Amino acid sequence: MIKLVVFDLDNVIIDGEGIDEIGKLVNIEDQIAKITEQAMQGEIDFETSIKKRVGLLKGASTDDIKTLANEMPLMEGAEETVSSLKENGFDVAIISGSFDIIADIIKEKLNVDNVFTNSLVEEDGILTGEVTGPLVSGSKVDVLSKFIEDKGYSLEECVAVGDGANDISMIESAGYGIAFNAKPALKENADIIVETRNLTDVRDVIINLNSENTEEGADVDKEVEIETEVVESTDVVVENQEEQVADATEEVVEVEEAEEAVEEAVETEEEAVEEETVEAEEEAVEEEAEEAVEAEEEAEEIEEAAEEEAEEATEEEAIEEAEEEADEEVVEEAEEEVAEEEAEEIEEAVEEEAEEEVAEEAADEEVVEEAAEEEAEEATEEEAAEEEAKEEKPKKSKKSKNTLPEPDFELADTIEGVRAQKDEREAKIAQVADEREAFNREAKEQRKIRDELNTELKLNLAKAIEFRDQRNEINREVEENKRARNKVNEEIKNLEWSSGKKDRIRIENEIKKIDKIIETRVLDIKKENQLVKTANDLRKQLAEITEDNKVKEEAEKLKKQSEEYHAKVVELSEQAQEAHEQMLSYFRKTDEIRTAADEAHKLFIQARKNASAKHEEFKVILSEIHVINKRLGSNRARRRKSEKTSNAPGKRNREEKEKAEAIFDKFKNGKKLSTEELLLLQKYDIN
Repeated sequence: MIKLVVFDLDNVIIDGEGIDEIGKLVNIEDQIAKITEQAMQGEIDFETSIKKRVGLLKGASTDDIKTLANEMPLMEGAEETVSSLKENGFDVAIISGSFDIIADIIKEKLNVDNVFTNSLVEEDGILTGEVTGPLVSGSKVDVLSKFIEDKGYSLEECVAVGDGANDISMIESAGYGIAFNAKPALKENADIIVETRNLTDVRDVIINLNSENTEEGADVDKEVEIETEVVESTDVVVENQEEQVADATEEVVEVEEAEEAVEEAVETEEEAVEEETVEAEEEAVEEEAEEAVEAEEEAEEIEEAAEEEAEEATEEEAIEEAEEEADEEVVEEAEEEVAEEEAEEIEEAVEEEAEEEVAEEAADEEVVEEAAEEEAEEATEEEAAEEEAKEEKPKKSKKSKNTLPEPDFELADTIEGVRAQKDEREAKIAQVADEREAFNREAKEQRKIRDELNTELKLNLAKAIEFRDQRNEINREVEENKRARNKVNEEIKNLEWSSGKKDRIRIENEIKKIDKIIETRVLDIKKENQLVKTANDLRKQLAEITEDNKVKEEAEKLKKQSEEYHAKVVELSEQAQEAHEQMLSYFRKTDEIRTAADEAHKLFIQARKNASAKHEEFKVILSEIHVINKRLGSNRARRRKSEKTSNAPGKRNREEKEKAEAIFDKFKNGKKLSTEELLLLQKYDIN
């Protein structure tokens, strides 16, 4: 978690270079700007550059400098950025090689907590040309390390923002280094590059990074919860499948429980990953995305198991309904394909009833008797199953199944009134069945959409991970080339100084000074001769320390190697940035797809719940139709059916009857029957 944000001052907090602006007061801005640029590019070390520049400021007025500091413009977004960071709980500090005479004024303007700078030495309000402070000979990382030690922070909890070569040590050591509108030397060492000149962009990056780090620890616990819920839900589904006994009512309840478990798992997964970031530096986000997909796959498996239960329940429901309402064509079968046929049959039944009332009454009576006998047989089988279960598992009992809800309505006093009630319920059950079918179709459609989106999500996630791995591999090569380049540069430096380059440069500078004096001043002959002699002596010394050709050739060779390594670093950095952008693009697209898939899943769950509610309404109406049929029925229906079937030539051949008896044995053993088997069983009236 990020706790501290450290900014450079010049060209970061303020829009300009402080010492360059002071140089304008004494008309030496060009000389100072040249030295400043060399320092920012890393061509000369900071200590040398600061002493040279301050030396040129000798004689400047401190009052003028303070006036200048009050007028210096802040970087765009500086006030908003510092204020926002402090409101979000960050400590804010400034570490700069600039001077307290400027920094103290900026500190008051922005209400910055801590500022570390150098000091210009002055006497009676006039600069002496000297400078003191922790950043003259020391580095910014030294000041930062001491500060965070006093505050009890770690470097990993710090973000450093800079723009020049003297910020490299601080940028490399901090948990995150941000190059803000920076020179190339700093960009090569930064974790994040911001090319704009608005500090609010830096603020947004920091707050986003901290959000990711804050959520990272919680993500692990959430993923564990997802896995636990998925396992528990799976156990429930498996147990329900083992205990299932041909009853639509219980199966629908189990389906709803499984669907709720699926929904909870998906919602938990959504909470675990919805705050995930696409920031390339946070691989925890990518791992979370992979875990989320795995959780989705497990949830889908549970859902498929639940749907299989629903299909089995639907088949059993179709059996019950077909047995009870086959001849009067009133009851809607639960299977979706049969639903439409049932609706048509209901309409035909209504028309036939108007024309052949007596025949329909007989059919109704037959259905009532068959349903009663069937329920009696199922009850007997249930009791036997319960006894058997008690013997095998004494501690486990099963409740009675295959029951419809108790009807809560009053029958009409007359036969005509009862028939009117029947007509009303036949029309209503057909309508409810159509509505249930519509909800089932909607659920299928939303599931299809969700599954397609999840497939697309996996493909996009795979591409994002592919580009992440590609970027990481390129970054590894960048680091290797950087290390090789730095090693060669160190060898060049050691080689040059060991070969006498330092003395050679010093002597050359002294010779230039003497030559300039001789050329530009009027000297007496004695002093001029003395200077000429001194210059000649220096030239003799210079000739003696001239670099060895072999050393020079080796140095040139090393410089060439360094340039090659540097060119490779630049090339690879561009490739890594391109892969990084591709990765971010796919992660953003993955988030969009996941949102759409979650919405489709919610619609799917809602449609399934609506279908279940309609199914419960269907069963209530069905139970009322049972009561009506019993009121209209008589024992003559059984005899009439027996006579009719015995006289129907070709409807009962021996082979089919034997097959029907075998099917009945299968049914008594608690096994499921297909629609064809059920029809054959009804045809021969096996009971």
